[in-house]
Amino acid sequence: MKMNKWAGLTVAVAMTAVLFAGCGGGDAATPSASAAASAKPSASSAPASAEATPEAAPEALEGEITMVGSTSVGPVVTALQEMFHAKYPDVDISVEQNGSGPGIQAAMDGSADIGMASRELKDDEQPLTATQLCLDGISVVVNPENPVKGLTKEQLAQIYKGEITNWKDVGGNDGEIVLVTRESTSGTRGAFEELVLGEGQIDDKLCLVVNSNGDVGKTIEGEPNAIGYMSMGIVENYEIAALTMDEVEPTADNVKSGDYALSRPFLLLTKEEPEGVVKAFIEYMTTDEEAIAYMEEKGYIIP
Repeated sequence: MKMNKWAGLTVAVAMTAVLFAGCGGGDAATPSASAAASAKPSASSAPASAEATPEAAPEALEGEITMVGSTSVGPVVTALQEMFHAKYPDVDISVEQNGSGPGIQAAMDGSADIGMASRELKDDEQPLTATQLCLDGISVVVNPENPVKGLTKEQLAQIYKGEITNWKDVGGNDGEIVLVTRESTSGTRGAFEELVLGEGQIDDKLCLVVNSNGDVGKTIEGEPNAIGYMSMGIVENYEIAALTMDEVEPTADNVKSGDYALSRPFLLLTKEEPEGVVKAFIEYMTTDEEAIAYMEEKGYIIP
């Protein structure tokens, strides 16, 4: 019995020593675990670094771009440059609207970074690097009560020159034609004049002059003898009828194929292959979903 008592005491002492050693080992291990944790990057720090990359990207793009040219392309580009500037505030873009001819010349002589043209280039205007922004179709519209369903391009020119003044002369009712046109600064008007009248211009004294596509639509809705023109994409917003031109329907497919006469390309022109911030802006205008959605919403056609 005595021997068993001492044996039990010995075992108890030994167990106490083991437990003490274990506690001491835990205290010693704590700094090492802490150091390892501090040396290892946390899970939250990695995503923060990854998220910082796209936020820094807009700040990295900076510079100045000068654009010169078409008064039809100008309004579209002005809207797109505002959207682009919101993303890249360190990029300053100036847009001067003074016609396709000056825009082509500015691109050729390098006085502008980008020239804007609303027509195809002529042989003597080459070589230039041309990027198509979009296609623009213009519908000629009348009141749905008008029996005239189509005109030739020549008849349309005669109407807007004041040479044909009565609908009966083009197969319609006996009634004086009411001409509706946009204001002189309108890009749509500029395009219409280029495509229909050539070098000529509309005489405001012969017309009702309105300030928007919407005003064109509303005016023609209320006037049975009226005729006007507007961007193709918004005709369906009004109770009006779009005429055929030389027996061709004004549709996006006919614009894309080149069969519809009242259509033209919007071109972005550079003297050389675009680089740097100029390339970035052209790519934004022609490929960015936001930019394309804006143009389609405004009735422009993306081939």
